[in-house]
Formats: sequence, structure tokens, C-alpha cells
Amino acid sequence: MKIQSFEVMESNSCPSSSQQPGHGKPPDSLRVSIADRSFTVDKSLLSENCEYFRALFQSGMRECQQEEVHLQCVGVLGFVVMLRVLGGERPTLSSDQIVEAIECTAFLQVPALTKHLIHIVNSENCLLMYHTAATYGVWELYHGSALFIRDMYSDLKEEVHSLPNRLVEYIESLLPSSYMAVCSHSPSTERLQDLQRTVCHLDEDHSEWKVLTHLPVSTSTTMAGVAVLDNKLYIIGGVQDVSKKVVESGFCYDPAANTWSTICGSQQLRYNFTLIGHDGGLYAIGGEFNMKALSSVERYSVSTGSWRFVAPLPCPTALVVSAVAMNRIFICLWRGKGASDIHEYVYEWDQWVLVTTLIREHSYGLHMVAHKDNLYVMRNGPCDDFLLCVMDCYNLSSGQWTAMAGQYGNSKGSLLTAVGRGDSVFTLSRQVTTEYSVEEDKWRVKREMEGFGRIGSIYTFLMRLPQAPVSTMGKVCGSGPDRQRLPQILPMLW
Repeated sequence: MKIQSFEVMESNSCPSSSQQPGHGKPPDSLRVSIADRSFTVDKSLLSENCEYFRALFQSGMRECQQEEVHLQCVGVLGFVVMLRVLGGERPTLSSDQIVEAIECTAFLQVPALTKHLIHIVNSENCLLMYHTAATYGVWELYHGSALFIRDMYSDLKEEVHSLPNRLVEYIESLLPSSYMAVCSHSPSTERLQDLQRTVCHLDEDHSEWKVLTHLPVSTSTTMAGVAVLDNKLYIIGGVQDVSKKVVESGFCYDPAANTWSTICGSQQLRYNFTLIGHDGGLYAIGGEFNMKALSSVERYSVSTGSWRFVAPLPCPTALVVSAVAMNRIFICLWRGKGASDIHEYVYEWDQWVLVTTLIREHSYGLHMVAHKDNLYVMRNGPCDDFLLCVMDCYNLSSGQWTAMAGQYGNSKGSLLTAVGRGDSVFTLSRQVTTEYSVEEDKWRVKREMEGFGRIGSIYTFLMRLPQAPVSTMGKVCGSGPDRQRLPQILPMLW
């Protein structure tokens, strides 16, 4: 998917242009030479995206007037990756490309390239990313890859301890992601508080669910939008009762301070909608109002505290299935007759773009989970068995669908609550919480823990929680959570 264009030219493939300066070179462009390769690139592209070239062009020095620049500290592989990213591509990279891309973004100061590297960190490249980012001082990537490693620490412990001590210590100083859940609850009152109205987290060391915080009395999680952005929990909308009167305010929970605050709700009142936290904003997608499906989409900017409408959905839809893969928003829309369309929201164009169509017989529901450059689409099992799920995998790089082996669900819990972390996917039911290991052709059960003993719809997500004594965390049990609240919390290492 191209957003901008550039021209790559090897000097030995076009002798006339290399021998006659200015000939064959587009206006307002620059020839960049690295070793024995030449690249003809639009100056505005370089100036807008590279601090090095912006400073060069504004310096007033003789070099800023030259038609050709020789770069000594950047490799060809890294520069090509940079141009691809600036051209709108989202490439997966080999080890050599990763090292040179990090070198390139360190020397030329290219935020878009750094951002892309953070978004493609995975279990296969995270240690290389981390060590190389530390070497070249790309601190945003250093921190992002360290967070990923912290979430997979138990799986990568042996490899991690081959790193220098200071790098190991930084990883261990970070907080891991916790698997979280909250059920659907209507608002209550101060006088008649419902002790079930809690946000809970999974204590993986003790394999049990514990209370993190109680919902504010006026908050509704029934048919609400629930999402995490910048490690804060947002609850938008929701209905007050069977009348489906929408709660107009939004609510935000900050685990670092253990406090709730209110924000303005979306301009279009809505329920049964999807809320996605992404890249500094919240996206309220589709839903219903007055029993009518909506196609409108709104984006909330945390920096400005305001909502604005963005491109609407291709069709009115409630409970839109969604996932974020490689920092790209994808939704799955049921089209009928066994067809489901995967669309991507392209922020630069403010458009929903059709990516692919899956044609299968579906029954009760869909869910979608991202892992690396794969989208896993879950649907209910054979004979309309809503207790079993089957999966298909779409690879964004190859554009190919693959039917995954096996069936999932039943006593293992519904995959319609699945959340990915590292190379694992967590899902739950009232009986059991299951961690799956994502493998090439199937998901394998890794371990089972205590179930989430609540009824009703469940929202699941990940958050990084500050450390607190275990005794202060209320345990979730069948009769309701402990009344204890979190004490004053130490600042998060974030």
C-alpha cells in the first residue's frame, strides 16, 4: 500500500544520469549515494521525515545546494528499508535489514522508521532489536523491545541472561502485562453498591483472579465500549437499563494512580459498539442507537480531549470484530452467504480499505486476534456448535489464508474472549482460564488456571499493573470479590 513514491536508481544501471549531473533527475530531488549505489529521492520526502536531511537543507552550508550527497554511516539495506517505510510499506525484515535499519534511523533520525521497527518486534527478533537499539542509542525502540521481552520473560529467560547485565536489569525493572477482565454491569448507587462491579486481573503466579478496582457507581459496562490506551482503561457509553438509555459520560482508570476520571462521551450516542485504543486515540466504531445499526466512526484524541467523526464503515454494523496487527487497525464484517470481509482503516487516507474476503459457513459469532503479521479469525464450530471454535489465519505479508488445525472451546473456554500477549493467547470461561501457545499450524494448550466465575458478557484486555502487596488484592470468588481496595500505589516504571 503506497502512500508516497520515490525512485531508486543504481548508478551502474543508468550510466548517462550518473555521468551527467542533473540529467534524468526529477526536479527538487536529491541523489543519495551509499557505497556503489545511488538513490534519487524527493527532497521534500527527506526533509519531512528525516531530522538529518531537514537540518542539512536548512543549514545554509554548501552541501545543502549540492545535487548529490554521499552517506558514509548508513548501509544500503537500511536506507532501502527507510525508503520503503516512507513510501507507505510495512515490510517484515531479516536480521541484516533490522540491524542496518536501526543504524539508519539512529544516524538520520527517522521517527517513522523507528515506529515501524517497534511495531514489528516479535519473539524472533526482540533480543536483536533490543541489543542493537541499545548499541545505537535508539531509546524508543530500546524501551519498546524491552517491554515485549518482559512480557515473554519466562520463555526467553535463558537468552535474556546472555545479554550484558545492564540490559538484563532494565528488562527486569519493567512491569509485565496482566490479563484483565470485567463483566457487563449496569450503573448502581452509593447506597446499593454491587460488589460484583469490579475490574479483575489474573494472578498468574497463583493461577487465580483478583480484584484490582471497583467501577464508579455511574459507570455502565453493559453494551459499552471498553479499550486500553497508553496503559489506561477507557469505558465509553453503555446502557443504564433495559430501556437502553445510553450513559453519556466516558470513564478512564489510571492504574498508576489507582484513580478514575471522567471524559466526554462520543458525539453520537451508541451502544453495542467496538472501542479500539490506537496511536494516541480511541476509535468508537459502529454500534446501535434507538435499535438502529450505525455506520459512523469517531476518534477521540487524548491530547485535545475531543471527538471527531472519521470515515464511516462500509455498512451499518453493531459489535464490529476488530484487531490491531503491526499497528494497523483491521475489522471483520459479516457480509452474508458465508462471506466475511476484512477491512483496514488507513489513517493517512481516512479510508476503510478492503483487504481480503473469507468465505466459510459461519454460525453464531466471530472474533479476531493478531499475532505477528497474522490475523486469526475465529468462528463457531461444525453443526452450529457455539461451544467450539474453528480458526482461519490470514497472513498480511503473503496475502494467503490458511485453515488452522483442530477445534477449540468447550471446557477450554470460548475463543471469543481471546487476547494475545507475546506468543501466547489467553481465553477464559467460568470454569477455566487457558493460555494457548501460538504455533505455526495450531494453538497448543500451554496451561490452565482458575476460571472467571462470573455470568454475563465479559471484556478482556491487557494492562501493566503497579506492584502491590498480594494481601491487598481481593480474590474473586463465587460469592463476590473481597471488599478491600488497593492502597497507595508505587509509581509505575513506565
